[in-house]
Amino acid sequence: MFIDWLTVSQEHDHDLPVVCDVFTLTIDANTNEVLSSRQPRFKHEASFSTSVTISVQGRKIRVEGNPSRVGRQDNLFGYTKIEQCMSVYNSLLREYGLPAFTRCTRLDFRAGSSGAKSGDRIADGAKIERIDLTTNVAVGSGNVVSYLRGISSQRIGHSIGFLYPNGRTVTWTPKGNGKGGRLQYRKAYDKAFEMDQNCLPKIRRLFGDDSPEFKYVKQVRDYCFDQGVVRMEQELKSELLQREALCYWGLFNESRFNELHDEFLGIDEKLKVTAMDMMTIADKLIEEGICNNRTSANATASHAILWMHGHAHQGSIRSFETHAARLNKIGINIRNACDTSRFAPVFVRQCREVTKSTLAVPTWYKRVNHLHQVAA
Repeated sequence: MFIDWLTVSQEHDHDLPVVCDVFTLTIDANTNEVLSSRQPRFKHEASFSTSVTISVQGRKIRVEGNPSRVGRQDNLFGYTKIEQCMSVYNSLLREYGLPAFTRCTRLDFRAGSSGAKSGDRIADGAKIERIDLTTNVAVGSGNVVSYLRGISSQRIGHSIGFLYPNGRTVTWTPKGNGKGGRLQYRKAYDKAFEMDQNCLPKIRRLFGDDSPEFKYVKQVRDYCFDQGVVRMEQELKSELLQREALCYWGLFNESRFNELHDEFLGIDEKLKVTAMDMMTIADKLIEEGICNNRTSANATASHAILWMHGHAHQGSIRSFETHAARLNKIGINIRNACDTSRFAPVFVRQCREVTKSTLAVPTWYKRVNHLHQVAA
């Protein structure tokens, strides 16, 4: 797992330098007292068309971007620790004479605040407002589309899978329409295809087809294609980070991020059926210990067949929930409408058993620079 995006802010106890040519002051018309100042957001343009957004509002600094992408031609692999990302951001802040992000040591309530709401608290260090966690998995050349189609049939909690029309991206959202939720946003996509659409054209425009930069990025893209790389990403938003007590840097254990990410990576663990016929489903239900006799297994399997052919359940709600719970344990979710265009358990199970693994870093890959000065 590594970090693909980080939004962080910190309020300081002193005035901050002006780093923009134009800024806004809020002034009390009666006393002429300056109530607040705000400088417009600006982008720090790094190499290879990468940018990080910096904003200064009063005594608060906010930075957002992909620290693993700064100064690099690609971001197939990135930083694994928040400290490494903060080091990158702090090196940028130093260029503008701005103070660095620091770890939190305590939380206080704002003046006049008596409640215990997280929004009323102020920290003496950096606050994480968004973090994207990413893992590359290899499912084998030629298996990416089938794998994505298969996992799109699975739910993650209350989130429903949505397969994009091109078959190259799956997202999980509460309404299943591809639009992000309030707490987090999960997606899986074909990395080689994404590089063809975004990274390669940018590097070609900047350096040309015969440049070492373009040849290197193309080598990375070819590696993703040969390995069948599926990129698993989840965006953890501010409300979730506050709910999980993961927003104040220095006051939480980063291993919790691994736990949350592992829940997402297990999306394909239920895809256990190798053929969509009644006997195979019933056999799997008995093999997994979900049903203890052939009669109950056949009864549950019949509901999967009816669901696949678009027929409505005729029994009681209780009966439906019983069969739905059993089938869900082997990756068949009859609570969703059956979309036969993406229901592909045969291919997904084969990919998982034969080739799925965490993507290895090739020896020729240009790793991220871990030699940045460690964040204070």
